[in-house]
Amino acid sequence: MVCHGDTVCVVERPQDSGGNDHYIGNREPLLPSPLILLPPGAVKPDGWLEKQLQLQADGFHGHLTEISRFLDKKDNAWLFPDTGQNGWEEPVYWLKGFSVCGYILGDERIIAESKIWIEGILNSQKDDGWFGPDQGRKGLATNLQGRADLWPNMIALFCLQDYYEFTHEPRVIPLMTQYMKYLAVVPEDKFLVGYWPKMRGGDLLYSVYWLYNRTGDSFLLDLAHKVHRQTARWDQDVINWHNVNMAQGFGEAGTYYMQTKDPKHLFSAERNWQKMRQSYGQVPGGMFGGDENCRPGYVGPRQAVETCGMVEMMLSHETLLRISGDVIWADRCEDVTFNSLPASVTPDFKALRYLTAPNMALSDRQNKSPGLQNGGPMLHMNPHDHRCCQHNMGHGWPYYVQNLWQATPGNGLAAVLYSPCTVTAKVGDGTTVTIREVTRYPFSERIGLVLSAPKSVRFPLYLRVPGWCKNPQLQVNNESVELSDKPQGYIMIDRQWSDRDSIRLTLPMEISLRKWTANKNSVSVDRGPLTYSLKIGEKYVREGGTEEWPAWEIHPTTPWNYGLVLNEADPAASFELRRKEWPESGYPFEAETAPIQLVARAKKIPPWQLDHLGLVGEIQESPVWSEEPIEEVTLIPMGAARLRISSFPVIGSGSDAHPWMLPSSPAKMASHCNPSDMVEALWDGKVPASSNDQSIRRFTWWDHRGSKEWVQYNLDGQKDVSQVEVYWFDDTGTGSCRVPASWRLLYKAGHDWKPVTGASAYGVEKDRFNKVTFNPVKTDALRVEVQLGPNVSGGILEMRVK
Repeated sequence: MVCHGDTVCVVERPQDSGGNDHYIGNREPLLPSPLILLPPGAVKPDGWLEKQLQLQADGFHGHLTEISRFLDKKDNAWLFPDTGQNGWEEPVYWLKGFSVCGYILGDERIIAESKIWIEGILNSQKDDGWFGPDQGRKGLATNLQGRADLWPNMIALFCLQDYYEFTHEPRVIPLMTQYMKYLAVVPEDKFLVGYWPKMRGGDLLYSVYWLYNRTGDSFLLDLAHKVHRQTARWDQDVINWHNVNMAQGFGEAGTYYMQTKDPKHLFSAERNWQKMRQSYGQVPGGMFGGDENCRPGYVGPRQAVETCGMVEMMLSHETLLRISGDVIWADRCEDVTFNSLPASVTPDFKALRYLTAPNMALSDRQNKSPGLQNGGPMLHMNPHDHRCCQHNMGHGWPYYVQNLWQATPGNGLAAVLYSPCTVTAKVGDGTTVTIREVTRYPFSERIGLVLSAPKSVRFPLYLRVPGWCKNPQLQVNNESVELSDKPQGYIMIDRQWSDRDSIRLTLPMEISLRKWTANKNSVSVDRGPLTYSLKIGEKYVREGGTEEWPAWEIHPTTPWNYGLVLNEADPAASFELRRKEWPESGYPFEAETAPIQLVARAKKIPPWQLDHLGLVGEIQESPVWSEEPIEEVTLIPMGAARLRISSFPVIGSGSDAHPWMLPSSPAKMASHCNPSDMVEALWDGKVPASSNDQSIRRFTWWDHRGSKEWVQYNLDGQKDVSQVEVYWFDDTGTGSCRVPASWRLLYKAGHDWKPVTGASAYGVEKDRFNKVTFNPVKTDALRVEVQLGPNVSGGILEMRVK
């Protein structure tokens, strides 16, 4: 701790001793809370953030009962638990964000609708402690039925906790206590079974501690140990690569750390975060490429992530921030919040898409698999689709608002995330104060705080200093306060505060570049918490939906295939900052009205095109050679760009500059390729685990059956070849692809194709490479010609050529 006088100190995190007399933190023997969540409604959004929540309330999520079949009240299992249907995650996913949005805005329509569903939950408890649906609980990708599936109740517990904090409804605590007693006696071999419950047990663990802090019931501490034992072992590794499970589960042991006080449990959250980002997150936006699951080889900036994954990552960051007090989690939360989440919905919040990527120049309804793992219209802005994200994404912005300010030990307050808002809370001796935060952050460097208090009161006030800020500047009541050391966490001001006291915190934002060496040395451009994207003209094309709730495709109207021309001596000097008028709508996350821009120099890269699926072509090695003229291009905040290039190639002019290679057309490389598969799978270097390995890219001739087909393998120039190995795709038991009845190998000789000579046996074994040797040939391309079996198709997972 570095102190200046007796009023201003630089601290790594708020003190965790002394507790808070006004808000409930951790009860012994849990680790003391450095930050304590304020109840819903204590923080009111202002400015652009209030606009954001109002758009959500007026948009599809605030009217999902009119859109979603899962929220039909007739026979809904969350309202009629013994006989209903739709008793899985969707209604409580929706209620979680819908209700808190209403509590924060004071929206009587939303509060009244929420209460109907809360009452359904409160009235559902059985004599043995179980609550919620007994019937109608059938989830995705699970065979669990009824009470075996604890996952939906984990979400419902969050709904009840938020409702209790807002209303102090006396039935909540007894219901939760009886339910926890029910869970305490469930045999361990039947507890947290199944895919989703086991992966997401950390949510249940959080609720166990929430209840313990309010009741002190000791059995809850034993239950917490049980929950951790039966949850997937996130304390040991990234245990699963489903994007939402990762975002939701990676910090589970960090929550458990509050009870064990073992630093290895808190460290595991950081270790997991680093592994996720290093393996699949070498891209801007705070997320990673998990377009359902992360997949080896799919690591570039065109890979996408679910909207669900974004909001769950934000919540995990917020939770770990409160547990540890470490500002790194606030920085990471803002990264996702500002750079990824806004672009997942249309600017009017009336439609959403399932997946969003750092690089995407077309957002349409066409299938993008296998380039993106999940098939179907995953990029379609459609309020009627995208089941889990459609319901779950609503908690992202309300929980962000709720976490802007925290109570601290010593009866203080901490500003941990910055946005325009007003906080009202008890401090010091119990005096209720209001602090208005006046700012346009993250678009502005200046944050102003004005305090209102009925009398003078002493309390500590903590101001987070983001990790990207090198030289924060502080004024208290218009007097500058010198900070001789760069804060590594918070500025603490502990003083006697009076009505109309003011603070000005300036967080200078510098332009900087991040190089993604694991992604071909591409670069991203940052300024403060915002990352910048190429501004691409966006044309909204109506495709489906209803008149009231239409669905949209977004098509580019301007070129997008640019590489940046950088000043090698000072890359940050390559950009000019331009400020625009604040948008009249009050909403800054829109391409045409973004209030801040960067101007850069760039060259087009003509061979960089959309691929046959409509995805941005895979990024190639920088520096890149381009003979195109230098142009001036505009960059806008990444969150304002629904079409975006935010991981850029870099243009070079020296001997190390690479020409951009134009991918071959799949139509010219095979007699037929299923639209969901790709010829490039043959040489992507991914060794299959079996012939039915569904986790890697593949090539198939589906839905051609019983026919003669071929596929071409291009070499990098003329090569001497004498051996080929083929790993056949065969999905017996799940599909109609089989190893071929027979096959042969041909090589390109000039303009002709000739069979190889002296070939060994052409193998058709499953679950292995089938090697054929032959007399050496010099060629630049090979063809595998197959005869498919009767009434079946076939395919190849991988080839090796020597």
